[in-house]
Amino acid sequence: MQQFVLKRKNHLMVSGGALIALGFFSAFVLKNETAAIAALASASVLGALPIAIQAYQSIRLKIVSIDVLVTIAVSGAFALRNFEESAIVTFLFLFGAYLEQRTLTKTRSAIKELTEMAPESALKQMDDGLFVEVPIEEVEVGDVLQVKTGARFPVDGSVASGEGHVDEASITGESLPVGKTAGSSVYAGTILVDGTLRIVAERVGEDTTFGRIIELVEEAQDSKSEAERFVDRFSKYYTPAVLLLSVLVWAFTRDVELSITILVLGCPGALVIGVPVSNVAGIGNGARSGILLKGSEVIHDFSRVDAIVFDKTGTLTTGKTRVAEARYYDGAGDSSGGVSAAVSEDFVRSALASVEAESDHPLAKAIVDHLGDVPRLTVEQTSVVKGLGITATVDGRRVAVGNARLMDAEGVLLDEAARADLDSFSRNGNSLVLAAIDGRLLALMGIRDTVRPGVREDLHRLKKLGIRNLVVLSGDTQETVDLVAGELGLTEAHGRMLPEDKSDYIAGLKEKGLIVAFVGDGVNDSPSLAIAHIGIAMGGGTDVAIETSDVVLMNSDFGRLPHALGLARATARNMKQNIAIAVGVVVLLISSLIFSEWMNMSVGMFVHEASILVVILNGMRLLRYKTSQ
Repeated sequence: MQQFVLKRKNHLMVSGGALIALGFFSAFVLKNETAAIAALASASVLGALPIAIQAYQSIRLKIVSIDVLVTIAVSGAFALRNFEESAIVTFLFLFGAYLEQRTLTKTRSAIKELTEMAPESALKQMDDGLFVEVPIEEVEVGDVLQVKTGARFPVDGSVASGEGHVDEASITGESLPVGKTAGSSVYAGTILVDGTLRIVAERVGEDTTFGRIIELVEEAQDSKSEAERFVDRFSKYYTPAVLLLSVLVWAFTRDVELSITILVLGCPGALVIGVPVSNVAGIGNGARSGILLKGSEVIHDFSRVDAIVFDKTGTLTTGKTRVAEARYYDGAGDSSGGVSAAVSEDFVRSALASVEAESDHPLAKAIVDHLGDVPRLTVEQTSVVKGLGITATVDGRRVAVGNARLMDAEGVLLDEAARADLDSFSRNGNSLVLAAIDGRLLALMGIRDTVRPGVREDLHRLKKLGIRNLVVLSGDTQETVDLVAGELGLTEAHGRMLPEDKSDYIAGLKEKGLIVAFVGDGVNDSPSLAIAHIGIAMGGGTDVAIETSDVVLMNSDFGRLPHALGLARATARNMKQNIAIAVGVVVLLISSLIFSEWMNMSVGMFVHEASILVVILNGMRLLRYKTSQ
């Protein structure tokens, strides 16, 4: 019976509203007082039924809930034959609960949208080689699956064959499709825009990146912040206190209606709903923006952060080596940029690309990428000189590519201009690769990790948000770290640091009383991510970094960091605003009841429910939050 009534709470609310309208119509239009009393009394009973059941259930758990206060108040009004007030109070109370449930459902839409993206079936290759559609639960690690144009990838895996473009917005937030070929990684929940791919399943079900994202968001939305725990403790004592106040007022005044009105006005409905709405809406905004905030406690700490420490490689920089500076010589050792008649710059570029293509060294790959689609020449007699470089014969000429020691070994002349270039490239933080043909230095390449595009602007936005301490920690040389810090305008830079040095540095900042966030992406960053107040992982990083962190920036998009900080602060402010609105309304109502003549139970309940609507609307503003550029 109880479940039957509670499941139809909204129907009872609508019926009560209709009966209230009928009651007022009978009273003011038909002038039929009997019909009006019957309609309003019926509305009171219908509306009070689910409230009384919820009050009974809370009493069984030894909790004096809001439902208990409203049930006592409505019963008292009914006993005093104030049917108008009892009917309006129950209707408004049920309407407030309806708005609350509807709002929570809407703010959890981010989770719903995520779960709806998860495929329920897959085309699995069977023993006879044919692909058959099977439920996703029958897919195991190692299975070969086929994905056609327009379909979602059912698992995390690697491409075995085929080519195509994939919309990875559900994972990374990026709208531009990404090209995939054999060996590329793909993620569950993403969409194949064109082509047909065969993939090998590597992670299935909840172990996929998509599954872990859903789990993290669910855990975050269900966790409680310090503010919510405060509200829980406050409500635990506040509600009995209101009940006691009502009894004392009755004891001293013998005014039953006044004591009942205090019960209604003292209901902390807006206080109970205000903080969860802010929390869920803020996390929902983050999920849509490619930011995973792991709980309201994280939001609380992140909103107060005053120092952000960065790992360099893969965080402030791309983590991929590129040719940053290049110089070609005429063979006499000057740096005029000219070419000799015997060896043209085009030949130098082709010979260099052809020789470096023989190597799988990261610096060689950076040079091949830098030179691009130049004609390739036949390379013969290739010889790798350990620790120095590589030598080979190209078109009958001897080519040497390596460091300065290889040039010495080859008897290559380095005049003053070339040595000046070597010093300049080194000071700029480059690794050096020299190329000589027939004993003449013809090219110098400076290779280094490059700063992520837009990072300088993003750091400026963090400064505008009030972050004064921006620090970079790295295992690279102090000179290299200083260059990056100078280019980006960071306040401090520390090089040659091991993982334990980084975590010790962060511990030192905490001892100084600073609230510290650390941003990193690798396994070596995990200790720092764990010890910082807020660990922020780049989403393209390692699994352990993502699991250890409190905030994840999907697709390693550094540009989302200012939005994440702004959103955390906006959410924390929103929680405080809702608490202030809720407490302020209760104080206003009680004061008005004591010091004015216009306050009564119906007006008080109306203001109460209006305050619930206000905090709900205030919290939902966070769903549209955007940071200024």
